[in-house]
Amino acid sequence: MQELSYFAYGSNLFSARLRARVPGCLPLHAARLDGFELCFHKAGMDGSGKCNALPVSHRKSAVHGMVWSFPRQEKPQLDAAEGLGRGYREAGIEVCLANGTRLTAFTYLATHIDGRLRPFDWYLEHVLAGAREWDLPPAYTRGISITPAVPDPDHERAAREWSLHRGQAEAGRGPASGS
Repeated sequence: MQELSYFAYGSNLFSARLRARVPGCLPLHAARLDGFELCFHKAGMDGSGKCNALPVSHRKSAVHGMVWSFPRQEKPQLDAAEGLGRGYREAGIEVCLANGTRLTAFTYLATHIDGRLRPFDWYLEHVLAGAREWDLPPAYTRGISITPAVPDPDHERAAREWSLHRGQAEAGRGPASGS
């Protein structure tokens, strides 16, 4: 069975979120994508802002995330969940691990952006929970935490998404639903 290496930097940082999408995923390494900046301007199909790794001209910027491995046969599930071809494109990238090793992986980059959009509160919490779960740099996590978010008008979807955090909190592995 062939395994793929995937760099998650948005809501898929949160293991409960990614495992719901690709059950065979395994975390490999925290990593950084140099020359990119984290933005919440990808136009989501639900009308909110989602994460994008935006290429920038200064190499000092970086997007932090997690490299995951999962079976190739689960990729169509992730492509569908991410909206491949409907807001995201797949990109081959090179990330840097803490020990300086470089690793090739794939990720998703936004094709439809709108800087006026804001993430839903539950989406922002997915990203924050993942940043905390994988102990990403404190300054980076603080930067995510000050991102303006809005409540989701679809209360059923919001309850479903917040339930991922209740499961983590009950297991002693993550934030409570109100955090």
